[in-house]
Amino acid sequence: MVRLLPLVLPVASGWVAWHERRILRLGVPLSAGEIADAARMGVRHPEKIRLLKTDDITVLNGVWVRTAARWIPSVSPHTVGLSLRYGIYVRSRHWRDRRLIAHECVHTAQYERLGGIRAFLRAYFTECILSGYPGAPLEQEAIMRSSGLQPDQTDPFGWIEG
Repeated sequence: MVRLLPLVLPVASGWVAWHERRILRLGVPLSAGEIADAARMGVRHPEKIRLLKTDDITVLNGVWVRTAARWIPSVSPHTVGLSLRYGIYVRSRHWRDRRLIAHECVHTAQYERLGGIRAFLRAYFTECILSGYPGAPLEQEAIMRSSGLQPDQTDPFGWIEG
């Protein structure tokens, strides 16, 4: 499977770039609290992030996604959040879910740290193929870093760090 990455990466990178542009055009910026969380998650430019609310992530269909889903089970029509560098899809029922957005922001920080879309996808796909999902180190980083954020019952906006 890793041998197929050179064939898949150009298509996957183009797909991510197209959807990122769509989200940046149609989405909303992070709130002040979300910007603070994104910075805590390691995002260098949280002001660039946009969120796009959707009833379902219907963009996750077609031949490429079905193929990718064999390697990365997290990619499915049931996905609740998806970071496409600075564009993040969020399912309506999870809109403004602090932990989910923080998790996706860790992936945004990984895109930045690794040098962009193609480099991130190469690393993420390779890890998922070799380690499985969610055992991939990049996914584990997102799980661990965002797991420390808990909404506090006395804080209606969920911005107190747990």
